[in-house]
Amino acid sequence: MKRVITTPVDTLPGDPMEAYFNADFLNSPTARPLRILAEYLQPKERFEQRQINDTILFFGSARILPADVAQDRLKAAQAAGGADAVTLAERAVKMSRYYEDARELAKRLTHWSVNLDPCDGRRFVVCTGAGPGIMEAANRGAMEAGGETVGLGITLPMEEKNNPYVTPDLNFEFHYFFTRKFWFLYPAKALVLMPGGFGTLDELFETLTLLQTRKMKKRLPVVLFGTEYWDKVLNLEALVEFGAINAADLDLIHRTDSVDEAYEYITGELCAYALRNPGPGM
Repeated sequence: MKRVITTPVDTLPGDPMEAYFNADFLNSPTARPLRILAEYLQPKERFEQRQINDTILFFGSARILPADVAQDRLKAAQAAGGADAVTLAERAVKMSRYYEDARELAKRLTHWSVNLDPCDGRRFVVCTGAGPGIMEAANRGAMEAGGETVGLGITLPMEEKNNPYVTPDLNFEFHYFFTRKFWFLYPAKALVLMPGGFGTLDELFETLTLLQTRKMKKRLPVVLFGTEYWDKVLNLEALVEFGAINAADLDLIHRTDSVDEAYEYITGELCAYALRNPGPGM
């Protein structure tokens, strides 16, 4: 018999309370393992209910604007006449191409995935960190293609709420970075990294470490999108030059500036290595 847990309404001050109703206990250091387990079990249950077998991850900066918003801000800055503001707005317009490219790539990948054999369940669902910028762009593109889309948000002091393009039943909020990272990578079958900051770099290098060390044994195509940006930010060839990694380790990454090339590479990899292997795997 399934037990329905409801908040007690008839307890008096000083009465004993079942542990799972005791907010002081549940928020205490002692109950931290319970909170961690909850952040593992809730997404697991929801993915199983929605038949989400695997995902395509999009990472990138939360600061990158849609092209129309960036253009409007540039016009406002030009009208106001501040040179510094105009320079920043011009930079935002230049970077906005990555918002639009992420949106288009997610849209095309979702259109491809929703037309796969439905007997396999929902395959290759776009997943992001649920925030603004590149995350919003990918969720938006997937939604525009008629697909479901996952958002794994995290509670941060200055972070905005999750973007409106995440499927409501697949919209999560995490406290712990490490449980969120688990659910990023465990069901993932491809990874796209648009220009981003510390968070994007953290996610890139953790993924590369898992692939290099074979802790993650599945095939996971990793796309670095935006060669001008990544060539300035990362000098991975120097790691080879100094003997810190093998030259073959650079083959873990595919670099491109083209939505067409990224789409062909990812779908080719998924057809070759993932279509006959539904479900997550490390």
